[in-house]
Amino acid sequence: MKERIYMYYTNDLHSNFKQWPRVAGYFKNEKAKREAEHQSCWIIDIGDHLDRVHPIAEAFKGKANVQLMNDAGYDIVTLGNNEGITLAHEDLFHLYDKANFQVVCSNLKSMRSLEPEWLQPTVHLQSVKGVKIGVIGLTAPFNAFYNLLDWHVEAPFHTLEKYINELEQVSDIIILLSHLGLNEDQEIARRFSAIDVIIGGHTHHLLRRGEEINNTIITAAGKHCSFVGEVILTWDHDLNKLVNKEAYATDITHYSNDLQAEQSLLVLNKEADRLLGDPIIHMENPIEVKWFQHTEIMQKLTDTLKNWTNADCAMLNAGLLMDQLGAGDVTFKDIHRICPHPINPCIVQLSGDELLEVIRASFTKEFTELKLRGFGFRGEVLGRMIFSGLTVKTFTRSNGEEYVEKVTFQGEELVKDNIYRVATADTFTFGRLLPEIAKSSTKQFFLPEFIRDLLAYTLVQNFA
Repeated sequence: MKERIYMYYTNDLHSNFKQWPRVAGYFKNEKAKREAEHQSCWIIDIGDHLDRVHPIAEAFKGKANVQLMNDAGYDIVTLGNNEGITLAHEDLFHLYDKANFQVVCSNLKSMRSLEPEWLQPTVHLQSVKGVKIGVIGLTAPFNAFYNLLDWHVEAPFHTLEKYINELEQVSDIIILLSHLGLNEDQEIARRFSAIDVIIGGHTHHLLRRGEEINNTIITAAGKHCSFVGEVILTWDHDLNKLVNKEAYATDITHYSNDLQAEQSLLVLNKEADRLLGDPIIHMENPIEVKWFQHTEIMQKLTDTLKNWTNADCAMLNAGLLMDQLGAGDVTFKDIHRICPHPINPCIVQLSGDELLEVIRASFTKEFTELKLRGFGFRGEVLGRMIFSGLTVKTFTRSNGEEYVEKVTFQGEELVKDNIYRVATADTFTFGRLLPEIAKSSTKQFFLPEFIRDLLAYTLVQNFA
């Protein structure tokens, strides 16, 4: 006798609630179908369901995301970095208090005396015909951020070594929910043959039909839930072993919306407007925002960053502010609207030579016009860099591009071997946007404050 076991999953929704009613409808239909056929199925999320770019996620600090997953019938979730490092410790500690599903993450630990009641290192399932399934979850170890919030994420491979033998003893099938990224998933598949399925996320990779390495099938469904994933496992009860593994990602952008999910979002949007709607200041004049020009608001925000972090100097890209602010009352909803990014302030240490190279790179057309996706940035383009504590003299060549002629700090040119404490957005500590910042061996992050919290302070201090 052969039994087919179904897993449906999402990864990296990032609070893209426009797509959510389709996700909810698809899962409800599939679950009803499997239950009518007396087949086992579970609905799973691989993390980054939450993203505070959306007013609902911001207003409810992620708890509305949990409510929506409850409504859609989720069974198991693991955490992504957007759940883990964009919330204060207490907000994450209580995020899943009302979850109707199990939360599994083996390598997340609280640095305080208590662990959340909802946090489990492994989960054990059983199919309708008795197949035992062990589930383990892992999240990316961004401990430069987690530790500041009194959490610690253990090394994924060390964690697997700790739990995998135990799971083998009590499980017929082992499934890893991995918010680590494709490269890590592939290496895990090479090193841990006991894992049958890795359902992945974090790097937003899309595997339409899965990828097999050794004994493991790897799958992931991109980002924003344009696709949702399905894993089908076939267990042969006569042979007492798993005889087939399939993984698919289905495009659901043309599917119809679930009306209940639509209604829930309407109610949540209205409540989010109320929660974020208290006036912070009243302004007599509008505030102008320009991505490629110097503006007063960006200068004042950069000054705030420098002073708040007690840095030597500061730099912020004008594309962080996405829209104007009109005259009249300004609410936190307005601030969230023009600065929705989950980006934290940070300080990096740079030599004079490195700082000069960063400044030069920030004036290039390739930098200012870059349409960045990711690293916390949720805007359109990076825009012009604005500085505080530095005087940057530039000139424009015949090709129309602006070049750096001279940079001074406290009236003197930068000293190439001097070390400067530079405040900026943590976006630039990742990837290759500004390599000198990313490679800096000394980085100090400020959590849980976002750049928009400094923007609110700036408005109160300078524009009320």
